[in-house]
Amino acid sequence: MNEHIVKSYEEELKLLDRRIAQMGGCAEKLLIQALGALERRDPKLAESAVASDATIDQLERELQDQVITMIAKRQPMANDLRHIMTVLKIAGDLERIGDLSKNIAKRALAIAGESHPKPLMTGMRHMTEMVQSQLKDVLDSLAERDIDKALRVWRSDQEVDAMYNSLFRELLTYMMEDPRNIGLCTHFLFGAKNIERIGDHTTNIAENVHYLVLGVPITDDRPKGDKTASTLMSTPQS
Repeated sequence: MNEHIVKSYEEELKLLDRRIAQMGGCAEKLLIQALGALERRDPKLAESAVASDATIDQLERELQDQVITMIAKRQPMANDLRHIMTVLKIAGDLERIGDLSKNIAKRALAIAGESHPKPLMTGMRHMTEMVQSQLKDVLDSLAERDIDKALRVWRSDQEVDAMYNSLFRELLTYMMEDPRNIGLCTHFLFGAKNIERIGDHTTNIAENVHYLVLGVPITDDRPKGDKTASTLMSTPQS
């Protein structure tokens, strides 16, 4: 980014970047808490995760207020306007990641007293670890303005979809084998979908990093692999 003649303007842009980095850090922490609560059946950790989403919401409101003030006061153009508006869009994705992580924590609260089949928890863990890695990498790509890292995150979304498809089929099998598993597996199913959606939001951020740095959108179709709708339609009915 070019240096600005008005030093305070430069500081405002840096503050914008610090706020988005802080939002990203909070979103990462919330996701880790939510899965930990689910895996360990820890209601206190789940409650803490649910409560901490408010911090992300507050940071987004502060960032939105700053953007409005900067547009009114600075009337940004060209690169500066792209910088400001892209950060605002990324903040929206991070806020949604916070909401989805909070939803996972709520699932953890609902099934805190039940035992989890180990294969299911293993699948959830692997899927979450991949999404956590995506989130970390895409936030690093934003801080470093690293296009290559952003594109790697963008391309890896299909792997998360493949994991979700596998877990989805496994959950259906558990439910069909024993109706007593339906309640537990339904919570896992919604939790897994939340994780998959977080992966989608990391790819949104990757697309915005690409636009922020190069000034052009990614023109290729996003690689997707979520086939759960067709899986559900083809599942034999008993």
